[in-house]
Amino acid sequence: TIIDDIFQIKVGNDKKSFSMLQKWPIIKSRPFKERNLPNKPLITGMRVIDLLFPITKGGTCGVPGGFGTGKTVIQQSLAKWSDADLIVYIGCGERGNEIADILKQFTEIIDPKTGRPLLDRIVLIANTSNMPVSAREASIFSGVTIAEYYRDMGYDVAVMADSTSRWAESLREISGLLEEMPAEEGYPAYLPSKLSSFYERAGNVKLLGKDEQGKEKFGSLTIIGSISPPAGDFSEPVTATTKNFVQGIWALDSNLAYSKHYPAINWLNSYSNYPEYITEWWQSKNFDWPEIDIDWSQCRKQVNEILSTDNELQYITQLIGEENLPEHQQLILFIAQLIKNGFLIQSAFDDIDNFTDAKKLLGIIKLILLVYKEGEELLKQGFLIDDIKELDTINGVLRINHAIKNEDFYLIENLKKTLLNEIETLKLLQGAFQRK
Repeated sequence: TIIDDIFQIKVGNDKKSFSMLQKWPIIKSRPFKERNLPNKPLITGMRVIDLLFPITKGGTCGVPGGFGTGKTVIQQSLAKWSDADLIVYIGCGERGNEIADILKQFTEIIDPKTGRPLLDRIVLIANTSNMPVSAREASIFSGVTIAEYYRDMGYDVAVMADSTSRWAESLREISGLLEEMPAEEGYPAYLPSKLSSFYERAGNVKLLGKDEQGKEKFGSLTIIGSISPPAGDFSEPVTATTKNFVQGIWALDSNLAYSKHYPAINWLNSYSNYPEYITEWWQSKNFDWPEIDIDWSQCRKQVNEILSTDNELQYITQLIGEENLPEHQQLILFIAQLIKNGFLIQSAFDDIDNFTDAKKLLGIIKLILLVYKEGEELLKQGFLIDDIKELDTINGVLRINHAIKNEDFYLIENLKKTLLNEIETLKLLQGAFQRK
C-alpha cells in the first residue's frame, strides 16, 4: 500500500525510510529554485481569450460574472481543451448535479493528445454546497497543493477554481462563528491575505533537482478563479480584492449572455497584462499573407481599436441612425459586427467551433481585417458601403468558425482568394460603368 516503506536513504549514521505517501500542509507553498518570467501562452482554444485577453502558462486570471453568464461553461471548456498537461478542477460550493455532469462529460470526451478519456488528465476536487463550510475553505488550498505536486514533476498544470466567491463566503461564516471583527460586507479582515496566498502560488518556475539527463527541470502552475458577485456587482469585496492579485480579468456581461453572445466576455471591461510576454511565441506561429502583412500583436491592436470606436459610435447611432453616419464610420460598425459574429461568438458545444488553434485563429481575424483594409480602399475610390456588405464572401467569413476544421486551413486561404477576386471584379465593373 502507499504507507509501506519502499526505499531507504542513508543520511550520516541514520537511515531514513520513505513510502509513496507524501504529507504537506496545504497552506504552505511547495519550494522551487526560482520563478521565471512567463514566455508561453496557455492556448485555451477560445478566440476572444487567445487574441484579446491571453493568459500565460504560470499566469493568474479572475472570471467575474453574475448568474447565468457562463462562468462554469468557460471553466469546463478550459479544462477540456486548454493545452495544459494536467487540470485540477476545484468545484468549491458547487451544486451536486454540476459535479456529476462534469464527471460524466469528462469520462465521455476523448483527449486529442492521448486518445484516452479526458478524465485521465483531470484531478477533480468535489466540494458540493451541502458539505461543511470548513471543508469548503480547505478545498481550494487542497487543489493548489495537489497542482504543485504535479508541477514539481515538470508538468504544466492549470487550476480551475469554481468559485472563489463561495470559498470567501465560507471564510465569512467561519469568521462569524469565531466572533472575529468583520470587515466590509461581513467578510473577515484577512480576506485579501488569504486570496493573495492562493494566487501567488501560480508561476512558471525552475524546479529543485534535475531530470534523467542531468538538465534543469521547469514546470508551471496557472490559476483561473471564477467569481460570483451578488447581482453582478463588480465593486463587491471578493471581485475588487481579486483584481489586486491577478494579471488578467475576463469580465462576463449579463447583457451579452442574455443576447446569446457566448462566451459573454465583455471586451471593454476585461484586460490582460500578459501580451508583451508572449508576442515572440505568437510571432513563431505567424504566416505570410502579402495582402495583409500584420502579426498577432497588430491584429490585436486593430481589433481593440475597431471595437472601441464601435462602442463610441453606438450612442450617435441611436440618435441619428446608422444610415446617416459617414461611410467610413458605417464601415467600422459593419466590421465590428463581423468581428463579433464571426470571431468573438463561439459555441462550446459545436464539434468544430469548440476549439480554435493558433493558425485558424490568425486566419479568421486576418481575413476580417483584410475585408476592412480593402473596404477602406473601395470607399476612397467612390464605392458605397452597401457594395462591401453585399460581397458574397462575407457569408463565407461568418461561417468559418463552425464550418472549417482546424486542419483544413487551405479552405480559409481559398476564401481569401475568392474575396480578392470578387473585389477586383467589382472594381472592373465600376470602371466599365464609368467609361460608358
